Amino acid sequence: MPAVLASLRKAETPARLRLWVTVIVLAAVALLASTSFLMSRVQDQVRVIGDDAAPQAATAADLYFALSDMDAQVARMVLSNGKDSLANSQTDALGTYRERSRQADADLQKLMASSVGVLDLMDGLATYRERVWQALTAGSGAAGYYTQATNVLHLDLLPEAERLRTLSEERLDRAYASKQTTQEWAVALAALLGLALVVLLVALQVWLGRRFRRMLNPALIAATLLTVALVGPAIAVLVVQEQRLGAARDDSLRPFLALSSARAVSYDAAADTSRYLISDKLAFYKQDFDRKAAFLDGDAGLRSVAAGSDVSPYDSNQVLTRWQAYREAHGRILALADQGRDASAIGYLTGIRRGDAVFDFSYYDAAVAEIADNRQDAFDDAMRETSQLLTGWTWIPAVALGLVILLVPFSVRKRFAEYR
Repeated sequence: MPAVLASLRKAETPARLRLWVTVIVLAAVALLASTSFLMSRVQDQVRVIGDDAAPQAATAADLYFALSDMDAQVARMVLSNGKDSLANSQTDALGTYRERSRQADADLQKLMASSVGVLDLMDGLATYRERVWQALTAGSGAAGYYTQATNVLHLDLLPEAERLRTLSEERLDRAYASKQTTQEWAVALAALLGLALVVLLVALQVWLGRRFRRMLNPALIAATLLTVALVGPAIAVLVVQEQRLGAARDDSLRPFLALSSARAVSYDAAADTSRYLISDKLAFYKQDFDRKAAFLDGDAGLRSVAAGSDVSPYDSNQVLTRWQAYREAHGRILALADQGRDASAIGYLTGIRRGDAVFDFSYYDAAVAEIADNRQDAFDDAMRETSQLLTGWTWIPAVALGLVILLVPFSVRKRFAEYR
């Protein structure tokens, strides 16, 4: 009877070894498959954010800004048209108009593939340009054609551009949310399967020690260390990239988009100064300027969007100070116009020398552009660093866990040999 029991135990041991090896290898394969797939998925989603969703949101914001400035430059051209003393202002406005027009065309081309309604916006832009041409060639009838042009802009183009901007930002938010979900699954599975694999490897080590009286198995120790060395850094990479992308969005991208929006409002407000003169002092444009200026001066305006941890108090104050200087220039222009001194008002508005309204606004815009460019650069740097952080993590799990899968059978090969 003792001999029979010994024989049964001898037959049972190889079966248990095979079961141990099978379970551990399957756990390693599951960890390998989930980690490689989800890491690859995270990389793809980071690429979508950096190469597609974020640029699309920035492009949509830039389109709104370009359209706003186009109309502001047209208003300058209408006011200075046919006046030899304002030829320099006419040339400057025409050059800027052409630049913004090319900018708008380029933005629409970029948005074509991913946004619905771009063709309608292109058709509206063609109509707007036709009205602009008529305004610049109509002589005494310029004001009427310009009114038609600016109505096309404000009733058709800007609302559609606003819709594209909102859709692009929503798409960006969905891309971030999708990546966060993938990252959370990747961390959870890496932690769960990694812990399970380590427990199994340690348990096999203990079982071998008790069964064969060998306390240490170098191959199993190496497999365990490889698993820990993979899972720990993998989780750290996933957490760090999420932190970096979240900070890039909250500290750079969203403030950039908010500042771009406020910048477009300020351009449209500046155009209201010209529209007031073109329309023969129509009160609507004075009120419209005041409404936009109130927003820019309010809590959600320049004081908020031109400030932050990434902006020095000096740079933020420069934006506010220079905007107030333009507001004062706007007030002087309206006062001159209301006194019947239209020629002086137009000269002060369209001049490009220091002290003229155009100079004051350009000086303000330079301060805004510096902050906006810095934020865009910061976001681009964060995306580049995140991509570099994730580099290699589609094949690193395959190498590490491939070795684990080889080491586990290798660790028990001599034990199997004892039962042949």
